[in-house]
Amino acid sequence: MRLEKYSFGHGDRFGQQGNAQLSAVMQAQANGINIVPIWNKSHREHTIIGTNPMDTRFEADQAAKDCGYTGKYYVDADHINLGNVDGFLESGDFFTIDVAEAIGKPCDKEDIDAFVKSCETYVGSLAIPGIDQAIKITSDDIEAAAKTFLGAVKEARVIYKTISEKKGTDNFITEVSMDETERPQSPTELFFILAALAQEGIPAQTIAPKFSGRFNKGVDYVGNVSQFEEEFCQDVAVIETAKTLFDLPETLKLSIHSGSDKFSIYGPINRVLKQFDAGIHVKTAGTTWLEEIIGLAEADGEGLALAKIVYRKALAKADALCAPYATVIDIDRQCLPSAEEVNTWTSRQYVEALRHDLNNPNYNLHFRQLLHVGYKIAADLGPDYLDSLRQYEAIVARNVSHNILKRHIEPIFSGL
Repeated sequence: MRLEKYSFGHGDRFGQQGNAQLSAVMQAQANGINIVPIWNKSHREHTIIGTNPMDTRFEADQAAKDCGYTGKYYVDADHINLGNVDGFLESGDFFTIDVAEAIGKPCDKEDIDAFVKSCETYVGSLAIPGIDQAIKITSDDIEAAAKTFLGAVKEARVIYKTISEKKGTDNFITEVSMDETERPQSPTELFFILAALAQEGIPAQTIAPKFSGRFNKGVDYVGNVSQFEEEFCQDVAVIETAKTLFDLPETLKLSIHSGSDKFSIYGPINRVLKQFDAGIHVKTAGTTWLEEIIGLAEADGEGLALAKIVYRKALAKADALCAPYATVIDIDRQCLPSAEEVNTWTSRQYVEALRHDLNNPNYNLHFRQLLHVGYKIAADLGPDYLDSLRQYEAIVARNVSHNILKRHIEPIFSGL
C-alpha cells in the first residue's frame, strides 16, 4: 500500500462531520489539489467519547458512499502503542506508531555499538542536497543519537511487527511519531533515526518529528517562523537523501501533527514543498469539533444556548480537562471570560471569540483552547449534543467544510 504524495488527516471527535470533511477534500481535488483524505481518531478520544475504532471506519465508508467519492482514503489508528494497537487492527489501514515516550529508553550496549559501527561511514562531513553547509558528524554524535532514539525505534519495530503479522505487510501504511516530547530533533538526529528505522525493517512512509516552537492545539504556531522554515527545509532535505541512502520507501515524507490552525507556517511549508517537489502529511483533529461549536453558536437560539452550557461546564472543570493536554496548550486563566459574561453574549460575540480569525480583535485564543480540550463536556451531554448537531447540520457542515478547505488545504497545498 503506497501513500500518495499529499495527504490530509482530519479528526472527527463525534463522528458526525464525515460528509462535510470529505466534501472539502473533493472540492480541493476538483480545483486541482491532489490530496487524499485520512480519518484519524486516537485511543484517548475513543475512550472519552465512548466510541470504538470501527465507528471511524464506518464513518469514512459512509461518507464516501454519501458523497459519491471513488478515490483513495484511509483510516488512521492515531497515536497507537503496544497497549492499544489490537483494538485498531480491524478498522485501520494507516497506523501512527507513537514511540515518543520511549525516547531515551535504555538499549543494550551491543546494539548501540553495532549501530555506531554500521553508520561509521558517515563520520566526517556529510553533504546533503538542499542544506547549505555540510553536516559535521562524529562517532560521539552517532552514539548519542543511538542512546536517545534506538530504544524507541526498536519499540516501533515491535508494534510494526504486531500489525504486520495480523494484517500482512502490504495492507497498511506506517507512520512513526516522535513529536509528543519536549525537545525537538535536529536534522542530524532525524538522519540517524531514519537509518535506525531502515535497519529495523520498518517501512515508514511518514515520520512525525518534534519541531521547534509550540504546536498548541487549535491555535497558531508559537515560535520563530523563520527558524521553523529553515528546520523544516533541512528535515525535508534529510528525508529526500535518506530515502536513497537507506533504501526507505520512496513515498516517505514528513508528517506534521497538531497541524490545524498553524496559519503562520503554512506559507513556509508550501515554499519548501515546492522547492523539493516533496510530499507531506498534515494531521488535524480538534479543529472540526470547534467548528461544530461555532456552528451551534452561529445558529443562535437553542444552538447558542448549548454552546454556552459547554463553555460553562468546561470552565468549571478546566483543571481536569487541561491536564492531559498540558504540553500542547497555553491558557492564561485571567484571559478567560466568566461563565456569567459568556451567558450574556450574542451569537456574534460567541462566534467571534471562538473563530480563529487573527484579524478580529474579539478573537480569544484562551477561550478557544479551553473549548478545544473541552470536548468531553459535549460527550457527557450525550444525545442533547448529537441531536443539536443534526438539528443545525447545514450551518455546522458549512463551517466545517469552509475551515478545512479555505483555512487549511488551500494555504498548505496551493499557497493561497
